[in-house]
Amino acid sequence: MYKSLIRPILFSFDPEKIHHFTFSFIKTTSKIPGVSACLRSRYQVNDKRLERELFGLKFKNPVGLAAGFDKNAVLYNELADFGFGFVEIGTVTPKAQVGNPKKRLFRLKDDQGLINRMGFNNEGVKAAIEQLKKNKGKIIIGGNIGKNTATPQNLVIEDYKLTFKELHPYVDYFVVNVSCPNVGSMAKLQDKDYQEELLTELQKINKSFDKQKPILLKIAPDLNTIQLDEIIELVAITKIDGVIASNTSVNREGLKASEDMLQNIGNGGLSGKPVKDRSTKVIKYLAEKSNKAFPIIGVGGIHSAEDALEKIEAGADLVQVYTGFIYEGPRLIKNINRALLNK
Repeated sequence: MYKSLIRPILFSFDPEKIHHFTFSFIKTTSKIPGVSACLRSRYQVNDKRLERELFGLKFKNPVGLAAGFDKNAVLYNELADFGFGFVEIGTVTPKAQVGNPKKRLFRLKDDQGLINRMGFNNEGVKAAIEQLKKNKGKIIIGGNIGKNTATPQNLVIEDYKLTFKELHPYVDYFVVNVSCPNVGSMAKLQDKDYQEELLTELQKINKSFDKQKPILLKIAPDLNTIQLDEIIELVAITKIDGVIASNTSVNREGLKASEDMLQNIGNGGLSGKPVKDRSTKVIKYLAEKSNKAFPIIGVGGIHSAEDALEKIEAGADLVQVYTGFIYEGPRLIKNINRALLNK
């Protein structure tokens, strides 16, 4: 029903506008008595065999929603009804910012992908905290953190430290986003020494709390083997808890979309089916080269249960969806969890 009826209607409107409409629709309808129970009955798969324990957290199943969907932590309670094992909010920055100029989100229908250059648009860490205070405890929450676009280079680490400290009591784990291609002056954050300094500072803050929270690093799918070796070394040095592979891509190779269409869209991060193999290759390399020294969350191009299983077989411990959730609908989560039970 979703792909034959609902998706064609949704896809006839501007992607960003329909995103906000969908949020409002889910938020409103979930307040109607019986709707949440109906959604849980339809989409959740509750089976202890799906549980996963990683970095001190117990996930009811290994299928999560990637960052970028619920940027301001306004819908995570309702999204739990769709069967996710965890939801990652953000990217959250210290101050509210509008992000890049619109139009900034584009569908590549023939490729089943998206290109976005949102630019970390969000309402800031204080607003996210107010939403997280409404947490009903139905689902594990990750906090994806980044820097404000206007922050000068010498103060970028302070941005991450501030958001990390503020969010610490309200999320279950952290994701350090240094690989988004849609925010200015991110190139320096790809430097290993800079990342080591950043992660070391966050670990110092982490240790100042009675209860430490897991820290993961989100990396790009476009890294070469030398850079991936540096990531493995970085995890060992900073003793962070894992890696998310991967973020969106700047690579446009092999797309069905025309050159004219891509030129009209311009720059941005590519997600969806076109990055499936790239992200899986990164997962496989990290898992094999490190001898599974750390957990990996696999994300990128998961549009089916088979795609998710491929990520897990490559070495992912958990998986996340985003673009696949938009293209395939909420039944995707149920299909993945059922496939895992039948594996």
